[in-house]
Amino acid sequence: MLIRRLPPETVNRIAAGEVVERPASAIKELVENALDAGATRIEVQADGGGLTRILIADDGHGMAADQLALAVERHATSKLEPDDAGDVDLLRIHTLGFRGEALPSIGSVARLTITSRPREGGDAHQITVEGGDQRPVAPAGFPGPHGARVEVRDLFYATPARLKFMKSERSEAMAISEEIKRQAMAHEGVAFTLDLDGRTTLRLPAEHPGDAGRLKRLAALLGRDFEANALLIDQSRDNVRLTGYAGLPTYSRGNAGHQYLFVNGRPVKDRLLQGALRGAYADFLARDRHPAAVLFLEIDPLYVDVNVHPAKAEVRFRDPALVRGLIVGALRHALAAAGHRASTTVAADALAGFRPHAGVGSGPAWSPSAPSAQGWSGWQGWAAPAGANAQIIPGLNERSARVEAAPGDHGQSLIHHESRGAVDPLDFPLGAARAQLHGTYIVAQTRDGLVVVDQHAAHERLVYERMKVQMARGSVTRQALLTPEVVELDPAEAERVSARVDELAELGLIVEPFGVGAVLVRETPALLGDTDVQGLIRDIADDLAEHGAALALSERLGAVCGTMACHGSVRAGRVLSAPEMNALLREMEATPHSGQCNHGRPTYVELKLADLEKLFGRR
Repeated sequence: MLIRRLPPETVNRIAAGEVVERPASAIKELVENALDAGATRIEVQADGGGLTRILIADDGHGMAADQLALAVERHATSKLEPDDAGDVDLLRIHTLGFRGEALPSIGSVARLTITSRPREGGDAHQITVEGGDQRPVAPAGFPGPHGARVEVRDLFYATPARLKFMKSERSEAMAISEEIKRQAMAHEGVAFTLDLDGRTTLRLPAEHPGDAGRLKRLAALLGRDFEANALLIDQSRDNVRLTGYAGLPTYSRGNAGHQYLFVNGRPVKDRLLQGALRGAYADFLARDRHPAAVLFLEIDPLYVDVNVHPAKAEVRFRDPALVRGLIVGALRHALAAAGHRASTTVAADALAGFRPHAGVGSGPAWSPSAPSAQGWSGWQGWAAPAGANAQIIPGLNERSARVEAAPGDHGQSLIHHESRGAVDPLDFPLGAARAQLHGTYIVAQTRDGLVVVDQHAAHERLVYERMKVQMARGSVTRQALLTPEVVELDPAEAERVSARVDELAELGLIVEPFGVGAVLVRETPALLGDTDVQGLIRDIADDLAEHGAALALSERLGAVCGTMACHGSVRAGRVLSAPEMNALLREMEATPHSGQCNHGRPTYVELKLADLEKLFGRR
C-alpha cells in the first residue's frame, strides 16, 4: 500500500475531531484564548445550541493585522516562546492554551470570522475561514478600543456526519452554560455574560480577587445555600497549595455534579482528585451521597503534565501521593474545625414540613382556660367553647413524653443547678435540655431558638469518633489466619499491592509478595472478623489502580467501627434523665463531626426564634 500525505484541510478536520467535540468545546477554547489575552470582560452568545452561531467578544490585548493570518495556521501560537537555543519547554506551561490547534480546527469545520483591534492602537482587521478556505485579511469595524470578536457559524457544516452525533439544542445549550460556569469560577476577576438564543442566562460582574470575591462568585453560580454551608480550604504542602470551598457533610448531593476541580486555573476532570475528595468524606457520607466542593490546586507547572489530551481536560502529577494527601488532609482539617456544625438547609427542610392551622375543622378554635406551671406542653385543661360538644383531641390532652421539672419543684434538675453557676446553659451552642419526645428526640432551648436532637444518631457519632481516636493512637489489632491465603492477581495489580505493604500493615493487614501475580495474606484486622480475604484484596487492588490509595480497607474498617458504634450507642426509645441529656449535648459540642451521623444525615435540627415567629405569623 502506498503512503500518502493527507491534504492540510483533512489534517485540520482530523484535529477538529479531538479538539472540538461539540459546541461547548469550541466555546471553551475561545474563552481560554480570551483569558490568556488578559480580558477583563467576556461576552458569549450562542444560538441553536451553538451549532447555528457562536460569538465570543472580549476586551483583551487583541491582534494586529499581520497576526491574524498566523492565528488560523495550525500549531501557530503566541503562548510558547523558544529559549536561546531555539528549544520550546513544554513542561513549564503558564497559560490555558498552548497547542495552537483551536482556531484552525474550528475554521476547518465551520465558518470562522475573527475581528480584532490591538491594544497598542491602529485600525481593526478581520479574517474569515470557511471549511478550511482562508480569505485575505481586510479592514473592519470594531466597537471597542481593543480586543477581539470571534464568530463561528454553521459549526460542523463541513463534516455533516459529526452533526448526527450532536444532542438536542437544549442539551448543547446546557453544556455551554456549564462550561461558562466553570470558567467563571476559576476567574472571579473577569466579568462574564452568556446569551442563549437572544436571552441573557448569566450575567456575572467582576469580583475582587481573593477568598471573599471567589465565594461571592460561587454563591452567584451555585446558590446562597452553598455560600452558607461552605468551609474555607487553604492549605499548602511542599510548594503545592490547595484553596477553595467544600460543603458540610449534611449539605451533600445525590450525584457528583457539584464537584468542580481546577489545576492552575484550568478546569479538569481527574480521577486522582475525585478519589481524594471521596476519601476525605468517607467517614461522613454514605456511598450514594456526594460532597459539594470547588477546589483550586496551585502547583509548579514542572510537576504537572497538562499535555495529556488535546482537550486539556486531563492532567498527570509527578507526585500523585503528595497531591492526594494534601487534599484529604486539608478537607479533613476543615471538617474537624467545623465541629458539630450542621448545614442551614436542615432547618429549612424542617420548617418546610410544618403546616400552620387556624383551628379544628371549620368550627371555632380551641381556647385555653389557664396554662399549667409546666407550660403549654404539660397543660391538660383544654376546654371547648360554650355550646360545643366535648371531645378529645389526640395528643393535645396528654403530657409530652418527657418534661423537665420546673425550678419550683422539689426534684430540681441539672439545668436549675447549672443556672446558678457562671455559665447559663442557654448560652451553650446546643442549649439546655428541656424535654424528651417519643424516647428518641431531645428538645433543647437555646438563647435564640430551640434544638431537636436525634439521641441515637448523635451518640452513634460520638462513639465512632472515640473509636477512631483509639485506632489512631495505636496499631490496629490483628488476627492471624489459621492458613495463610494466596490471592491470585494480575501481575500489575500484585505489584501495586506489594508496593503498599507498609501502609496496609498500619491498617492491620499483613501482606507479602508471593511470586508473579499473587500475594500472600497472613493477618487481617480483628475488627473485620471472618472476612472475605479474596474480595478484600481485589477491592484494594482496584482502589490502588483508580485512586492510588487502599480505600477499600479503610472504608471497611470505618464501616465496622460504624456498625460497632451503632450497637454500642444509646438506642432510640430509651428514656434519658436530664443530666444524661445535657451530658450528651455538651459532648456533641466538644466532638468534631457530631453534626452528622456516620451516613451524613443530620444529628440535630436548630430552629431560630425568628423562624418560629414567621411560622406562627408573628413576622
